[in-house]
Amino acid sequence: MQVVSISSLKGGVGKTSVTLGLASAALAAGIPTLVIDLDPHADATTGLGVVPRGQLDIGQMIKNAKKVDLGANVAPSGWLAAHKNDDGPLPTLDVAMGSAFSGIYDRPDLGKRDLRRLATLLANADRDGSAPYQLVLIDCPPSLNGLTRMAWTASSRVLLVAEPGLFSVAGTQRTLRAIELFRTEFAPALVPAGIVANRVRTGSNEHAYRLAEMRTMFSDLLLSPTIPEQANWQQIQGAAHPVHQWPGDSAKNASALFDRLLDSVLNQSATRSRLYRG
Repeated sequence: MQVVSISSLKGGVGKTSVTLGLASAALAAGIPTLVIDLDPHADATTGLGVVPRGQLDIGQMIKNAKKVDLGANVAPSGWLAAHKNDDGPLPTLDVAMGSAFSGIYDRPDLGKRDLRRLATLLANADRDGSAPYQLVLIDCPPSLNGLTRMAWTASSRVLLVAEPGLFSVAGTQRTLRAIELFRTEFAPALVPAGIVANRVRTGSNEHAYRLAEMRTMFSDLLLSPTIPEQANWQQIQGAAHPVHQWPGDSAKNASALFDRLLDSVLNQSATRSRLYRG
């Protein structure tokens, strides 16, 4: 079970959009996936078309991490409706629903015991190796407070999302330093999965300059492909629909990019984990 946190210390860079794009690619590839919506705004939960039916949200689950049955409280993504007429078994795309309640843990002074709550929840779900997920994507808040650090404690990799702009690039540098410090003190197995350049505007001189800067600064941590700004992305998310099932050439092209990005995250970051441990 690969656990990947999707993080940015700067808001507005499309972190949740990247999470949803990767979830769509995983669904299309038939990879059993769990999305944990750890952002108190719960935008990923909305975008995944979740209809609550009495399940506990992620805030309630991490509060009682030692006792809660994760499998009994995840909700299926509404995206699965698009696959009901396909041949074969229904793919797995579950969601640990976000809620404002999780915000009680989003503070800077969270202790080690609290930082392990999400890791405990996941470990209990996979105690005998029978958890149904190959991939867990954690959508983190845009901060370095308790919830993000809780996610990093439970993860083996952190995928960073950045726009090719001055403040976002600088924020990515700070995040990489924070990961290294956190790895040393709390999570020795944690490594960067890479950096996604998101919302790239073709024809923008500023974006071209910043992308070149990012390649120099971050080298092979900058993943390929980059994700261009997409005019109909808000419409796709507003309809709570996977990009792989949206009509039109624009969505088809975006789907292919997220397929490649998912492959980069899973394969390149696995190589990076071995290098770090070596």
